[in-house]
Amino acid sequence: MKISTKEKVAYGLGDSASNFVFQTVMLFLTFYYTDVVGLNPATAGSIFLLVRLIDAVTDPLMGSIADKTRTRWGAYRPYLLWLALPFAVISVLAFTTPDTDYQGKLIYAVISYILLMLMYTAINIPYSALGGVITADATERVSVQSYRFVFATIGGLIVTSFTLPMVEWFGNGDDAKGYQLTMLVMGVLGMLLFLLCFFGTKERVLPAEGSPLPVREQLRAVWRNDQCRILCLVSMVLLTGLVLRNSLAIYYVKYVLQRPEDVTLFITVAMVGGILGAALAYPVAKRVDKVRVYALLQWGCAGVCIVNYYVPADSWLMALSLHFLWGLMVQMSSPLLWAKMGDVTDYGELQSGTRLTAMTFSIIVFSIKLGIALGSAMAGWLLAFYDYQPAVFDADVNQGIIQSFCLIPAVTSILVIVLMHWYKLDAQSVHRTQHVLLNTRTTSIMNVAK
Repeated sequence: MKISTKEKVAYGLGDSASNFVFQTVMLFLTFYYTDVVGLNPATAGSIFLLVRLIDAVTDPLMGSIADKTRTRWGAYRPYLLWLALPFAVISVLAFTTPDTDYQGKLIYAVISYILLMLMYTAINIPYSALGGVITADATERVSVQSYRFVFATIGGLIVTSFTLPMVEWFGNGDDAKGYQLTMLVMGVLGMLLFLLCFFGTKERVLPAEGSPLPVREQLRAVWRNDQCRILCLVSMVLLTGLVLRNSLAIYYVKYVLQRPEDVTLFITVAMVGGILGAALAYPVAKRVDKVRVYALLQWGCAGVCIVNYYVPADSWLMALSLHFLWGLMVQMSSPLLWAKMGDVTDYGELQSGTRLTAMTFSIIVFSIKLGIALGSAMAGWLLAFYDYQPAVFDADVNQGIIQSFCLIPAVTSILVIVLMHWYKLDAQSVHRTQHVLLNTRTTSIMNVAK
């Protein structure tokens, strides 16, 4: 079934809203904790990892809750309506600096980040699962996810283009105030976009009738899905390198390239490339199997990062161009990854006889979050290891930043390629799976009618 452009846009707006927080955390929260709040880099990195471990419980729990939800709006859409406002409020609180001593700021950072991640889980797991039930068509899923990541990247583009200028304008020399008011604007805008997503989408792949499985049985059913396990590993490794590079981008431009005035331009260029990449994902996936395309894109990301390592510090245009290409290929691969989550859900239904959309997505999303946590934590730990000091230029620190910014993401992309060797849900396999599921559902409906 063809999904209207209007509905695809509405779904995409939900990820624009999510990215006002997701991209801000990836790009600025490490810098905010170290250079604005004043936390030790290693401590800041540890916060990211420790808080994310909570997601090991909350993500599958939220997935189970969402799968069991039954309302007149569906199972997943209602959470966009219910949680849009709380999500906006907690986003502002996470970028609020209390007037207290170091220990008080540390405690506040931990608590506010925990609340932010809990709220992100509560709204993002159902939103992600919604993408798997808008349509059952594998090709249309890529299209839906392409629209999603075009608008996700537009959200990221807004973050990269306006965050630092808004911080400077609102703060007028007080960065703490600037970040707080900037997130207030982002939060309100995100709330409105979540509501537009709620009103503009529809759930078409309905959950199975009968009593849902207990959480433990759901987890067992999902974990028996070997393709889900592979996609979890792929997601974790991929996001570790991606977030590490994004977290260090501001340090790379400010200290290595010594162009602090161009930080916004540098990270914005990657977002522009990402918009183009996300838009290209669907037409390319229609012609070439998305599993093969995904592997090729990871080779491209690894190659760009390796070339970037050898770029001299005074070659600004070359560094800028490579970051653009990296952003293009990363975001071109993102819709393919999320479309595969829908395929993995179908495969799991074929295995177990039970459709667990939100639970499957929640397990994979937890792996994504774990990758985000590892990437963010590594950024802080590596800065501490190289003895980074804010506003201090040091050749050894700069060399460490270059290595971490370029070589580690290259290694993670290559590891993703290796892991994808065990992923077997290519176009033909997905088509066969969906054909069997369609026949099974049709037979079930006919039996019920009798």
